Amino acid sequence: MSKSLIRGAKLLGGEPQDVLIDGETIIQVGAGLSAEGAEVVEAGGKVLLPGLVDLHTHLREPGREDSETVLTGTRAAASGGYTAVFAMANTFPVADTAGVVEQVWRLGKEHGYCDVRPIGAVTVGLEGQKLAELGAMHESAAGVTVFSDDGKCVHDAVIMRRALEYVKAFDGVVAQHAQEPRLTEGAQMNEGVVSAELGLGGWPAVAEESVIARDVLLADHVGSRVHICHLSTAGSVEIVRWAKSRGIRVTAEVTPHHLLLTDELVRSYNPVYKVNPPLRTERDVLALREALADGTIDIVATDHAPHPHEDKDCEWAAAAMGMVGLETALSVVQETMVDTGLLDWAGVADRMSHAPARIGRAEGHGRPVSAGEPANLTLVDTAYRGPVDPAGFASRSRNTPYEGRELPGRVTHTWLRGKATLVDGKLT
Repeated sequence: MSKSLIRGAKLLGGEPQDVLIDGETIIQVGAGLSAEGAEVVEAGGKVLLPGLVDLHTHLREPGREDSETVLTGTRAAASGGYTAVFAMANTFPVADTAGVVEQVWRLGKEHGYCDVRPIGAVTVGLEGQKLAELGAMHESAAGVTVFSDDGKCVHDAVIMRRALEYVKAFDGVVAQHAQEPRLTEGAQMNEGVVSAELGLGGWPAVAEESVIARDVLLADHVGSRVHICHLSTAGSVEIVRWAKSRGIRVTAEVTPHHLLLTDELVRSYNPVYKVNPPLRTERDVLALREALADGTIDIVATDHAPHPHEDKDCEWAAAAMGMVGLETALSVVQETMVDTGLLDWAGVADRMSHAPARIGRAEGHGRPVSAGEPANLTLVDTAYRGPVDPAGFASRSRNTPYEGRELPGRVTHTWLRGKATLVDGKLT
């Protein structure tokens, strides 16, 4: 087995240390380490983090390989510092059976750029009418622990209750796309001043908040775990904060784009800014940042949603919703949370590695950077600053809202169980 020595890395942003990897495992952390025959990586003061974990990724395979595949999506993940991603179920066919989730899981194992943990659908065909094969997906080789109809809301309270009861038996979690469908019919953007001025159908905050309020009460009633996908409003933050104060087993995620971008960008009518849930107001953005800092929001999840060029290069009303995010997530978090003083790098490691791995029960990921732990690591040049160029993305799609925008930080190396998947910013 090969050895690697990472020399002079700032572990979680602290004092420079050396990290020695032998095979798949970190065997020593300290100053002045040496190892005969080891491949040496001169970190030069770059920040070393545990490999990132994304609880919300759309890999599109099977069915929409024109947008993304497991191979291209995991290459994008490695480029962004991720060693594990959870693949959403809204594929074609839907990942609502053991056979489909095993297919996605096996593709991840074959390609090897990061671990792929499939998310199973809550309902058959994402139609919200009948529970999918939750137990069979959990018992499959994929070992599914997270279930979501993401892209659609589990809007029926009885179905949601039954799902929470079912997954409780094996410590699973239901990840809810909080969107009351009747309140968002015809919605094109956040409901507010900008939507009124532009004449676009408004997407009210209460459409998200009402579902979250219902579901935390259901989770409390059942005693099960519920996770809130892509939380986007200040009101949602307050509901989750209240639920946590009551001891309800709720966790929540925020996307990088909801930490940075606002609905003012929609004035350009550029469909690259069209996303579900929509970009909100500056007040919401600031509330989300504060909630991520104080732990009300547990994690950052990309909601990486690739689309082919033709689905975005069209008029606003016809455009697909979603943005790619795996390759820019850490940079956006550095700009919005670290460079503003709201989080240190240890906090970033918690929100982007430790906590998502814990919520998704991803064994071997989100572990401390210490001796005896799996060598899932990412090295970040935090001093770097430069424009985002989607032409260099590993993802098959280019629908980023950051094209040409200067962002800080650049992942230079990623290791998956000791094997380098990214070296000097280039995929191996």
